Amino acid sequence: MPAMTDKIMKRVRGKGRGWAFTPKDFIDFGTRGSVDMALSRLAQAGRIRRVGRGLYDYPRLHDKIGVLSPNADSLARAVAGKSGNKIGPAGADAVNRLGLSTQVPAKASYATDGPSRVKNIAGRTLSLKHARAPLLDKASTQANSVLQAIAHLGKDGIDGDTIRQLADRLNQHDMKALIKARQQMSGWMGDVVLKINEARHG
Repeated sequence: MPAMTDKIMKRVRGKGRGWAFTPKDFIDFGTRGSVDMALSRLAQAGRIRRVGRGLYDYPRLHDKIGVLSPNADSLARAVAGKSGNKIGPAGADAVNRLGLSTQVPAKASYATDGPSRVKNIAGRTLSLKHARAPLLDKASTQANSVLQAIAHLGKDGIDGDTIRQLADRLNQHDMKALIKARQQMSGWMGDVVLKINEARHG
């Protein structure tokens, strides 16, 4: 099975340290059983780390501390991908990432199009919440953050200052993706997207 382990490690190294993954990420290499066996061998050899059932990462390294804990964002993407769900920053986290609030959520939380659930993996608590706004396939994390932030703030929580701040955080590609996705949103959210676009050109 050297060929299988080599192919897996080539992909893992290509993604870089900190990447979390599941057997599904290598299913194009062979049967599920052969992928599982190769991942198990790589974990036993210390080349990758098993962080949960059917969940691995390529651990980040620090000069002084050594091996670092798994990256929460990467773990959440792997967990969602395992069940075939989309994922993005959840409301409060999205608001914080965009600089609209200085409050840091107590635990890592993510919006998903799957069911709400809490996962404890490798000492981290990941909260996956069913998204209140659509998660867009062909949009960046930034564009999805803006959409989730709009849903979190609510119709009455968005004023002119917020519109301008959101406009400053979107590039042309992200803006086009949001405008194109207006039909997937509730009416008031689509109107907010139009106001953001106007503010970018105002």
